Amino acid sequence: MLTAYIRAAMRQARYEIVEDDGSFYGDIPAIAGVWANARTLEACREELESVLEGWVQVSIADYSPIPDIDGNRIEIREVA
Repeated sequence: MLTAYIRAAMRQARYEIVEDDGSFYGDIPAIAGVWANARTLEACREELESVLEGWVQVSIADYSPIPDIDGNRIEIREVA
């Protein structure tokens, strides 16, 4: 479930080259605040995936809503 969600989110990632320094910027449009910047595209992808994983962990801990991505859903249920 978590792996499928992360893979789906990473498929939606978009990347661009920052003109000022030639680094790469990446984000996932469906998830505000999840972005990365690195000197190479591969490093940017790795950092973006790490940021996404952290965002999911914090969202679960805070019971924050997590958007569905391509039919992949992470549901958070409070246990009594």
